[in-house]
Amino acid sequence: MRVLFAGLASAGHTYPLIPLATAVRDAGHEVHFAAGEHVHAALLRNGLRPFRPADSFYEIYAEDLEPELARVRPDLVVHGWGVPEAAVAARRAGIPALWHGFGRMLPGGIGFERPGGGVHLDICPPSLQDEDFLATAGRIALRPVPYAEPGGFEQPSRPLVYLTLGTAFGTPEVLTTAIRGLSALDAHIVVATGRVRPEELGAVPANVTVRAWVPQADVVAHADAVVHHGGSGTTLGALAEGVPQLLLPQGADQFANAEALCAAGAALRLLPGELSADAVTEQVRKLPAHRDAARAIAAEIAAMPSPDEVARELPKYAK
Repeated sequence: MRVLFAGLASAGHTYPLIPLATAVRDAGHEVHFAAGEHVHAALLRNGLRPFRPADSFYEIYAEDLEPELARVRPDLVVHGWGVPEAAVAARRAGIPALWHGFGRMLPGGIGFERPGGGVHLDICPPSLQDEDFLATAGRIALRPVPYAEPGGFEQPSRPLVYLTLGTAFGTPEVLTTAIRGLSALDAHIVVATGRVRPEELGAVPANVTVRAWVPQADVVAHADAVVHHGGSGTTLGALAEGVPQLLLPQGADQFANAEALCAAGAALRLLPGELSADAVTEQVRKLPAHRDAARAIAAEIAAMPSPDEVARELPKYAK
């Protein structure tokens, strides 16, 4: 079987597809991956044959992908929610296609087209998924597995709090406010600055380590708390480890994610108008009370079918 994966050229959209793509490859199938060049390095490391369709750098349009479908001639297309036109191209070519989610169903009005009909590979644990989506969509449950980027991490002797605002929404102002609040804790604070240059944050307290990038899956596995923007990848990565979270939503789907996690008891949140250093300190000190709820969701995630299990079932959806 030949499978073409397609994703939006950002870590938050393409990385969630990598575990299934590598499982499909390991099952003996031929895998190709259509995406902008920004994510090619990670795809190349995993032997997933990345290519940039036509002039696509971030989004992929049907016209970009159609010549590649004729060239690659896949038996199945698996495409992320962020590239809905891949479904259009596959339908025009008569090739079966599956939607691959990256978290909860997108709320309306955030700048992304809500995924349409068809069968969805759903990596969100059902207890957190949108109820209407659960009731109406064709779904294949798929365990979310954080993509483990290369790089090691040495666990500190003190409790660890991990802070990130992702790669698209971070600002120096929000990061410095959160750092001030977290530095008051008896903990080691690891900060991944993403789009913000570390030097923009100025001097930081002795218990704070600032890096432009960290091996997030490894850091989260050692963390006692995760403070972040509420992006789906970080949210699910922390939940898979049973780590309670403080969410500082900034945009996109992050407010809906924060609401769902708070309702489940696995997290707390501070909305933009509520953010202050003192509020961050106070909320993180409350997080241990939310650990049991986070661990319950971790158990739910662990019971979901693994990428290897789902990869073995994909041939039944191919042409």
